[in-house]
Amino acid sequence: MSRRIFALFSLFLLAAISFQTACAQELSRSTESALDWLKIMADAPRRHNYSGTFVYYADGHVETSRIVHKTDQTGERERIEVLDGSPRIVFRNNDEMQCYLPESKKIFTEKRWFRKFFPDILPFPLDDVDRNYYVKEAGQERVSDYECQVLSLIPRDSFRYGYQFWIDTKTGVPVKAAVVNGSQIIEQFAFAQLEIDREIDSSQLKPGQTLIADDWKTTNLLTSILNEGELQWQIKSLPAGFKKLVEMKRNLVEKTALVDHIAVSDGLATVSVFIEPISKDAPSPVPGFFTSRGAINIYVRTLDDNKITTVGEVPLETIKLIGDSVVKKN
Repeated sequence: MSRRIFALFSLFLLAAISFQTACAQELSRSTESALDWLKIMADAPRRHNYSGTFVYYADGHVETSRIVHKTDQTGERERIEVLDGSPRIVFRNNDEMQCYLPESKKIFTEKRWFRKFFPDILPFPLDDVDRNYYVKEAGQERVSDYECQVLSLIPRDSFRYGYQFWIDTKTGVPVKAAVVNGSQIIEQFAFAQLEIDREIDSSQLKPGQTLIADDWKTTNLLTSILNEGELQWQIKSLPAGFKKLVEMKRNLVEKTALVDHIAVSDGLATVSVFIEPISKDAPSPVPGFFTSRGAINIYVRTLDDNKITTVGEVPLETIKLIGDSVVKKN
């Protein structure tokens, strides 16, 4: 009897392995047409004028923003205004950004080092996306009066979330985007109202008189890009599919000293590691997991009187693997 059970178990195990191998082969190649749609979507937000109102949804929280984007021979200019809660207005001139906080009369300026603002949410080029996600066309749907091609990005392992994009078939501008974990929607952006390729007056992209006053305080958040290996820290082992993007030193909001920053990506999801010395006067940091809203997870640990904070739009397992791999160089 035991031999029969063992034989049946072996056959079951063999069938399971064969099934997994078949699934892996099925996910081994994204269709060329799906990858073409992804390239169109990555490029479109940088080439078209658009304006509208989009809604962000995650964990029962809803936030509405108004966006105006203009492109011409000088490059890109943009204004994003959050319409719910505390007012925030971001003006962008190519990679130069200014964030206005009217309630506190503060302005923060920073040079953008990485693209990740809806609807401009894909990097370019897309070299690593197909290695880490199976990209497939998932039919067409109408969203905000636009006929959209739906794309599904299915993760090839458990180190990353999946994505779904709804892309305007005429211009390639994404009208809706969702981060998913299996069938669960973790967070979602969607235009409730959108106009593409309409003429945009440049006055809409400049601060109005109410935002120009002598009593506003301006803080310049500086980023110093470092050469490979300049930091005394390194990430010893990265999860499959992730690569280091850049090493930086940054002065962040409410930080008195420069913070070391290492950014990694799998071609779509981004993870940042911040390392800072623990001040003797400050309360001791609390190690552990901290969940932000939506897809962003946070993991904190301490090492040799330093606080290491890992933040990214990936599952907790991935955040911990990256955070625990941060070591001082010998």
